[in-house]
Amino acid sequence: MSGGGARAAYQVGMLRWLARRHPNLHVPILTGVSAGAINAAFLAAHSDEFSARVERLSALWSNLTAEEVFRVDTISLARNVLRLGLKLVSGGLITTPRPRSAVDTKPLRSLLEVALAASNGSIPGIEENLKRGSLRAVAITTSSYTTGQSITWVQGSGIPQWDRAQRKSINATLKVRHVMASAALPIFFPAIQIDGRWYGDGGMRLTAPLSPAVHLGADRILAISTRCQRSLSEAEQPAVTTYPPPAQIIGSLFNAVFLDLFDADALQMERVNGVLDSLPPERREALRNIQLVVVRPSRDLGKLANEYEARLPGAFRFMTRGLGTRETRSNDLLSLLMFQPDYLTRLIELGEADAEARSKEIDALIAPTPQPDR
Repeated sequence: MSGGGARAAYQVGMLRWLARRHPNLHVPILTGVSAGAINAAFLAAHSDEFSARVERLSALWSNLTAEEVFRVDTISLARNVLRLGLKLVSGGLITTPRPRSAVDTKPLRSLLEVALAASNGSIPGIEENLKRGSLRAVAITTSSYTTGQSITWVQGSGIPQWDRAQRKSINATLKVRHVMASAALPIFFPAIQIDGRWYGDGGMRLTAPLSPAVHLGADRILAISTRCQRSLSEAEQPAVTTYPPPAQIIGSLFNAVFLDLFDADALQMERVNGVLDSLPPERREALRNIQLVVVRPSRDLGKLANEYEARLPGAFRFMTRGLGTRETRSNDLLSLLMFQPDYLTRLIELGEADAEARSKEIDALIAPTPQPDR
């Protein structure tokens, strides 16, 4: 499951459809990055049937508010923004406490402690599911601000580690802080310290988002993106008609960093599959054909966010408007931060509808017909 902040509610809609269609589905490998890490960790942390876990996750997202993710009171927002501004205009000479982010995410930590049934930061349900055999591995990806590497934290049984250019895995007992780090949107959310090093949103350095599932042994992957694949005519429509405001620039940057690589990796996997299909088994060496289905929104979630902007908490709405969120038609930045029930419920509904539209492909992936070696 990919990143996207509040857009991850779309993933829950797709999971709800999947749970109705296959209520006892066994998913042995779960991987997530950014907000997708929250969904992956939730499914890995609970032991009831797949359909029951998804319904609980859906209830969590459907009732989620911005206040439960970060502090939205005027004093907290003003203090954080003021500190960032003073450091900037003073050249670092003003000795106020070092600003770490635009918002305070202590509410999110408290929410995750409860949602993941954590105990002193640990998530015991993951280890219980591994021992039970209902889970083979769960992987959560972060980006290291300390070293610049993409780090995938893996909890599983007998999982070999991997080390590639600027990305590697570390076997670990996953904790709430790993999930917090993976979901830490740069600038807006604070970095999280793990084992003496600082980590942020896992999408920043992850050049191959599908690779953790591949390394963990998956031969069938259902990948859920949170970015709409626009038609050529839609792509030509301008999002702004004046000089682009900060909100448009930041939104474009986040899309490029977090989601463009997801699409590129899926295309690369499809190409490799095509090459392998043309080779006899004895010439494929260690490579294997991996079935892949990518589900993505049929609507632009940034444009959809504009319809709900006026209902954001006052102080937070004031701050985002200062970045120019009312000056762009496709508000990707706002869609990342719009944690409010009406918007999230709409994304869940959209996820369900889009999954239904792709039902034949998804069903074929879940229960494939055996194919002879070619």
